[in-house]
Amino acid sequence: MAATLAGVRSFAAMAQWAADTEPDLLARLGLRRCPSEATFRRAVTMVDPDELDRLLGGWFHTSTTLVNGRRVIAIDGKSVRGARTQDAAAPHLVAAFDQGSGTVLGQIAVAAKSNEIPAAQDLLAILEKTQMLAGAVITLDALHTQTETAQAITAAGADYVLTVKANQKSLYLDCKRLPWKHIPAHSGVETGHGRRVHRAIKITTAPAWIQFPAATQIAKVRRTVTRPHPKKPGRTKKTIEIVYVITSADHLAAPAETLAAWVQGHWGIENRLHWVRDVTFDEDRSQIRTGNAPRTMATLRSAALSLHRLTGATNIAAALRHHARHPAKIIHLLTSHVPTRHTLT
Repeated sequence: MAATLAGVRSFAAMAQWAADTEPDLLARLGLRRCPSEATFRRAVTMVDPDELDRLLGGWFHTSTTLVNGRRVIAIDGKSVRGARTQDAAAPHLVAAFDQGSGTVLGQIAVAAKSNEIPAAQDLLAILEKTQMLAGAVITLDALHTQTETAQAITAAGADYVLTVKANQKSLYLDCKRLPWKHIPAHSGVETGHGRRVHRAIKITTAPAWIQFPAATQIAKVRRTVTRPHPKKPGRTKKTIEIVYVITSADHLAAPAETLAAWVQGHWGIENRLHWVRDVTFDEDRSQIRTGNAPRTMATLRSAALSLHRLTGATNIAAALRHHARHPAKIIHLLTSHVPTRHTLT
């Protein structure tokens, strides 16, 4: 974990990091001598990944804060592509990401010959056992817009925000036929990185034909992105995406502005977790493939970015470089109480 906080990506780099670290600092981690590459490989390969994810998720749960009185958790999956072999597919992991703090509260592997849907339901059961779901809001993409998943969330005392896209053709068309032109929109504009994003949301009471348990509202979310045209200098390219959202949160708990923030925040699991592991840690090109090692390394990467965020880091790459130069700060971070972030608004 200490080596991962410094940005290392391989067992060889772990051993080199340990060899370059002062013995008195390693002693604070309980090490009497510098571990070899083989030792790191054995330890990471043999550790129980379910237990490691449970312990780390519980730890981060105690250090995160609520957003306007609610914990908002995004659930989504990602494959560790570099771990694919000739005999086995790449491990596919489903994670629970706390939107407010940017930390990972749990992770589970998708079983062979299965898919994300039952894995997400198993992850929800784990989160319920550790008391993370009561009063929370769970956001999921269109793959998980399933009545069984919605039932599991509401039974745990949480609210769901489920996305409906064109892959669920019948439900999507039914949502599209609602009288949206008579419903006022709540909209906002965001600019940055050379693009302009216009978001608009319309909300109505869930009609009787919506079969999801405890469904109270349905929303139409329209996202229009205008950016420079990649092939035509001086011109712009516009893309429009329309999705529908079903939620169990009523109009008092989730007015338009709040529901829009939850929907937008869901994509943070892509931008703030999966993208960081891919780009900053170069996960998809990792050659670690043996036993539990690919999943364990993914857990360590998630934990590293979670720890950095809890200490106030906004640029994970910069935080890794900084701590690589200051190993004493890493040891202090791991051997002292992790400070809770300031209250989020």
